[in-house]
Amino acid sequence: MENFVVSARKYRPDRFDTVVGQEHVVQTLKNAIKNRHLAHAFLFCGPRGVGKTTSARLLAKTINCMQLSDDFEACNQCESCTAFNANASFNIYELDAASNNSVDDIRGLVDQVRYAPQGAQYKIYIIDEVHMLSAQAFNAFLKTLEEPPPYAKFILATTEKHKILPTILSRCQVFDFHRIKIDDAVKQLKKICQNEHIQAEEEALHVIGKKSDGAMRDALSIFDRIVSFSGNKITYADVIANLNILDYDYYFKATNFLLSGNLAASLVLFDEILNNGFEAQHFLHGFSEHIRNLMVCKHPDTLKLLEVAPNVANKFAQQSQSCSSSWLLNALNLLNQTDFNYKLSKNQRLHVELALMKLCNLGRAIQLSTQQPLVDEKKKINVESNPPHEASPVVAAPLAEPKMVQTPVAVADNNGSKSTLERLKEQVNKQKELNAQQQIQEENVALVVEENKPFTLESFSIEWFSYIEQLEKTGKSRLAAFLKDSPLKQIGSEKMEVELKSQLESEMMEEERLDLIPYFRKNLKNTLLDIVFTINKDRMPQMTKLTKPDQLKKMVNKNPMLGDFVQGLGLEIDY
Repeated sequence: MENFVVSARKYRPDRFDTVVGQEHVVQTLKNAIKNRHLAHAFLFCGPRGVGKTTSARLLAKTINCMQLSDDFEACNQCESCTAFNANASFNIYELDAASNNSVDDIRGLVDQVRYAPQGAQYKIYIIDEVHMLSAQAFNAFLKTLEEPPPYAKFILATTEKHKILPTILSRCQVFDFHRIKIDDAVKQLKKICQNEHIQAEEEALHVIGKKSDGAMRDALSIFDRIVSFSGNKITYADVIANLNILDYDYYFKATNFLLSGNLAASLVLFDEILNNGFEAQHFLHGFSEHIRNLMVCKHPDTLKLLEVAPNVANKFAQQSQSCSSSWLLNALNLLNQTDFNYKLSKNQRLHVELALMKLCNLGRAIQLSTQQPLVDEKKKINVESNPPHEASPVVAAPLAEPKMVQTPVAVADNNGSKSTLERLKEQVNKQKELNAQQQIQEENVALVVEENKPFTLESFSIEWFSYIEQLEKTGKSRLAAFLKDSPLKQIGSEKMEVELKSQLESEMMEEERLDLIPYFRKNLKNTLLDIVFTINKDRMPQMTKLTKPDQLKKMVNKNPMLGDFVQGLGLEIDY
């Protein structure tokens, strides 16, 4: 029985041009070899599975190759290359610092550095997971790393650059490896499929690339697992079943149900997802990413951020046309809040279902919050008996309490149409129906983020004095009194500064912020508006310090009986 070799080893790059997704590192190393500008120490940093150790081996093999090709790649035919490929090279040493991290291990390595290479130009030391070395081992290695023999080269690799001593970093040429892009991982998987005569759907390879989270080694490990599961034909269904991934069709269906306000279908779909063995938070994470992808599709410049297969990208583009940016932004905000509070909820299923209920009504909430103010139908009715000031328009803001409508005397039209009273009754009924809908949407409207409108110091001042009037009406006259004398100053386009006199006033206003900020954000239609409070010590009332005679004089003037009392005791008051 032939021994199976995992793809991560079988397809490990043996030339620089086969390294995946690290073109910036490969090109720099090739130029260094070409121009003979090789540093004595290299440090390869980056996430796991992106090619750090592989690149270190390729660099070691290439600089010791006796017959470099025209493109400065190792020939794989000379004595040095064949010895390296057979893991029998006497000039290239690998040390795993995770298990050999003591001072003695490093001292043994330092002792070997003193001996010149045999049949090669350089003696090369590759230290993997170098951040695992102890502080004492680093110190023992420091002098050799700073002044090695001309034939010694050190290549260090690590996933945690921040754990390495600055004295080591300053002596190395540092290369930062990038995470492997999904497209690059898919291209590599396609090449392997061709070599192995495996048929694979592009959607399936995209899922594998995404699941690998930027690590090519993980992508190859997942690929081997899927091949073992499905054989020589890899389908999208097999991949999501094996990797426990929720099918994106569920998210497309859920979005369509929520946009149409079909709450029953949304809850049934969520129940189906739970019955298939998926966690509710798993659904939240996937649905949040789905909404994010729809938002990305709204603008041509952000389409490149959509990392899915081409046919899936078309589905996202089509569905994004039916979603407004306001709906997507508020849905994403609601899902994020639901996910944040998920662990704190005692009934987690109900917690997610409540979010779906809100999303079902989100469209109507946005419509109510963005509609034009309603014009009082009384302006359309020519009732000459009412004075002009009584015929002023009634504005029904979202979630506002209905205003009382004065009912004039019923006057029948000459042509037999509805009387004025009947038409006003219809208007009142419509208003009641609207207010009932607004009451249902009250919680959802709080989530709506409208397009922010700019405001000026003048417009803010008008609302400021309106707010002060409300304070006086609600019994907060003390608060209103010092706010009237507090100067206002606009800072930038979205911040106002209120100047106070004392720390007491500042503390009172910090308590008032809970009502103050929402009031101005709503009335000025700017959700980014902020108000800061500063204390101007120059405006604080100055307390004059009185001498003791002055204090006594003041007390006597205030209470003449005190003077009589002092004189009755035969005392003298020295003013």
